Amino acid sequence: MARTTSRPLSPHLTIWKWGPAMAISILHRVTGNGLATVGILGVVWWLMAIAMGPDAYATFVKCATSPFGYLVMIGISWFFFQHMMSGLRHFVLDMGAGYELNTNKTWSLVIPVLSILATVALWATIFSGKI
Repeated sequence: MARTTSRPLSPHLTIWKWGPAMAISILHRVTGNGLATVGILGVVWWLMAIAMGPDAYATFVKCATSPFGYLVMIGISWFFFQHMMSGLRHFVLDMGAGYELNTNKTWSLVIPVLSILATVALWATIFSGKI
């Protein structure tokens, strides 16, 4: 089938001007995929360690409580808070609110800050021993 040149091409990323709303939307997809991938691998590893016995579980706990393990868990919790808050933004947009340029830009800039603050608060609470 021959392609006609009279039809316009679909817009792509090189045409659109990048802005906070576009970046936060792409980050929403990245965090969702990251949570699904890393989360399922962690849960499967945890369940396999439980099923294989005390030695395997001790190895899992040793890895999870190592500096790298804490870095991964902090990253997963930031992904969770970022994805959750970005999802709330999308929920509000789906209801037809928040499309004003200034409102959309403001919320797109506030969401990463809130997710970082929520992650810091969570891990400060965990490391303080109150949980």
